[in-house]
Amino acid sequence: MTALTRTVRIGSSHGLHARPAKIFAQAAKESGISVTIAKDSGKPVNAASILGIIALALDHGDYVTLSADGEGAEGVLDTLTELITTDHDQESAG
Repeated sequence: MTALTRTVRIGSSHGLHARPAKIFAQAAKESGISVTIAKDSGKPVNAASILGIIALALDHGDYVTLSADGEGAEGVLDTLTELITTDHDQESAG
């Protein structure tokens, strides 16, 4: 089975900093399958690693490529795409 990939745009107005990165990494970890995230054409990092995600220095509007391999990869990518495209900074501003 080949890994599924999806390219998405960062939705949080302050990028994928600590709080959104934690939410994203937690979801990737809980999926139980191998998931990576890469900025542009850069080296993919483990999507379940908060430090790995923060090290990518992802800003609002940046494009990332998600890759998931395993049972239910499509659903996992759906969930993670939604998390990445949501503006988590907007939600907390209320």
